[in-house]
Amino acid sequence: MSSIETISNKNIDEVLPLIRKYQEFYKIESINDEKNRKFFSQFGEGSNLGCLFGFRKGGRIVGFATIYFSYASSIVSKVAIMNDLFTLVEYRKNGIGESLIVHCAMYAKSQGAARLQWVTAPDNLNAQALYNKVGAKQSSWEFFTYTIIT
Repeated sequence: MSSIETISNKNIDEVLPLIRKYQEFYKIESINDEKNRKFFSQFGEGSNLGCLFGFRKGGRIVGFATIYFSYASSIVSKVAIMNDLFTLVEYRKNGIGESLIVHCAMYAKSQGAARLQWVTAPDNLNAQALYNKVGAKQSSWEFFTYTIIT
């Protein structure tokens, strides 16, 4: 049996290994499980910041997605940012990513967001194929980052 559930302090330990694998995929150098626990724990049921969802199959969490909220002054609306979407390699191509996207879109709508948006690496062609399959439109905007040294 499969289901999507909200991640909370009760089940965060089940998703932390997937978060680590997601960060390894994007070649993050200094992965810290305790820092991940603290950071991702702020997104859950009733949080104004967003929510972390896990996809459970056969009694185990095999995928996750994280939604953050922001605002877009161009459309004068609240927007949901799907900052993370990950499925374990051995479970890919089984509709899990698609189910998580649809679930996140419904959650975003229920929270008053006008759209769900996200970015991915230019070479992540598998993810891009999924996004095209669900009917997402690729933006023509360029994405920039500016690292603030702390």
